[in-house]
Amino acid sequence: MGIKVAKFGGSSVADAIQMKKVKDIITADPDRRYIVVSAPGKRFAEDSKMTDLLYLCKTHIEHNVPFNQVFQVIWDRFKIMVMNLELDLDIDPYFVEIKRELENGASNDYAASRGEYLSAVVAAKFFGFDFVDPKDFIKFDDNGKFMPEKTNELLREELAKHEYAVIPGFYGAKLDGSIKTFSRGGSDITGSLVARAVNAEVYENWTDVSGFLMADPRIVPNARPISKVTYKELRELSYMGASVLHDEAVFPVKEANIPINIRNTNEPDNPGTIIVGEDECVESDEIITGISGRKGFTVIGVYKDGMNSEVGYVKRLLTVLENYNISFEHLPSGIDTVSVIISTTKLEGILGDVLEDIQKKMSPDSLEVSQNLALIATVGHGMIQRQGVSATLFTALYNAGVNIRMIDQGSGELNIIVGVEEKDFETAIKAIYDAFVEKKVLNGKQD
Repeated sequence: MGIKVAKFGGSSVADAIQMKKVKDIITADPDRRYIVVSAPGKRFAEDSKMTDLLYLCKTHIEHNVPFNQVFQVIWDRFKIMVMNLELDLDIDPYFVEIKRELENGASNDYAASRGEYLSAVVAAKFFGFDFVDPKDFIKFDDNGKFMPEKTNELLREELAKHEYAVIPGFYGAKLDGSIKTFSRGGSDITGSLVARAVNAEVYENWTDVSGFLMADPRIVPNARPISKVTYKELRELSYMGASVLHDEAVFPVKEANIPINIRNTNEPDNPGTIIVGEDECVESDEIITGISGRKGFTVIGVYKDGMNSEVGYVKRLLTVLENYNISFEHLPSGIDTVSVIISTTKLEGILGDVLEDIQKKMSPDSLEVSQNLALIATVGHGMIQRQGVSATLFTALYNAGVNIRMIDQGSGELNIIVGVEEKDFETAIKAIYDAFVEKKVLNGKQD
């Protein structure tokens, strides 16, 4: 068998009990040679994630508020973990150094990264593996832009020196050595980078769910599991709200054609979901692979007679957004209309200015703003060859009393995205799921 890279999320390393489960999983398969760990997550519903506590320490410091009490909570939690694991490890010097760095003005990224760092120190000692600090091998340029090829070269050279190693997730360093983190959930990216560097047979991503489900179980109870999904389908589902895996974690392993296996630390015998390339996608009776969505979007609608004949009109709209550093989600258009859909958070405090600039630079006949929009993506390779998919989806929403505000279908026919009022979000997802999944179960065949 080949090398396996296993990443364990915050719930998997939350305490000594969970850490022992991780060790059992690792020792059950000697091919699991490179282990990436997150910072400890919540142990119970009212608990705090370690990264949140570290951010809180930094916030206290920035506002000249004593942070010792919060910092001691972090310190004590790791000491308890070390004690319960019965490790010959003095954790105190690590905390003395971290506290000194924080008091001397260490960055937010440094503060946030220490949860993964300490988690890996403890895990490496507990597993008997080498500790490899990614600050020396995962690189960002001076502007904070990730350097994939430099990182792959450095990681490959370093990991070749270690038969078994634990690597903290979430962070690397700029060329000057200062700590730089990925976005939250970035330990998934670290695992993907390690898998690529060692040319792994599989990248296992262990979390607290047994893979992907066809819909959010908080909306659709007992939603069916997805046994196999392609990188493209996963990218669409993750981007639109399915949060099992960081959406950027796909790219490094996709380039190397390494499958990702989403597994559950608490149910290690469950095969979970396997994520593969397009050429490994097998025919399925399922029309759709999954449904996901997000709330919190704003629509800016521009109307002008003869828009289609005015060269560069839409470009002016995009230039306005660029000037405010605003990215957009979708750009549906008609012969005399164009709408831009933007995450509402990106418009906070500047919506009025943006609208004023659009009016000034584009002179539209009318300009409308609609907020509280939700986007829902219905994704699946099976949609391409099937007739009546759109009709089934739109009929389901009509029957559920859901008004469709926007429709967008990708050129690859992999997904259909609809925009609905936020108040209809859950109703819409249930209706789509019932039309494509429950109807099949009840009828015993695909309609």
